Amino acid sequence: METITEYENVTEQEDEIIMVMTINDTKVDVTWENNASVAELKELAEDELTISMSMYGGFEQVGPIGKSITRDDKQTTTSSGDIVLYSGNQLVVFYGSNSWAYTRLGKINLNEKELKNLLSNGDVTITLSME
Repeated sequence: METITEYENVTEQEDEIIMVMTINDTKVDVTWENNASVAELKELAEDELTISMSMYGGFEQVGPIGKSITRDDKQTTTSSGDIVLYSGNQLVVFYGSNSWAYTRLGKINLNEKELKNLLSNGDVTITLSME
């Protein structure tokens, strides 16, 4: 009697599909929040979402998502690497600090110097995709 065991797809099923952020041509490691806003952002990222960002205030990059998504704004003091939703339709990535009412989306896992190098030298393009 022959026994057939199917193992070949086990590891692929265990690998979680994650949302990836690329700043210009640099893929960055992000820890995403577990909330409704991030869930909706992931849906938008399925077809790859490209956001043209603009420098603002000397401490952040801001860009339009293209539509409004769920928001749960709370007064927050941000720090370098924070990714937040502003006004329900703007993505903001910080390389400095600010206090305002935002919905937290995630945090880029780079140090402040690396983030300043990526974000403080002019406008950038951010791409969100699923891998």
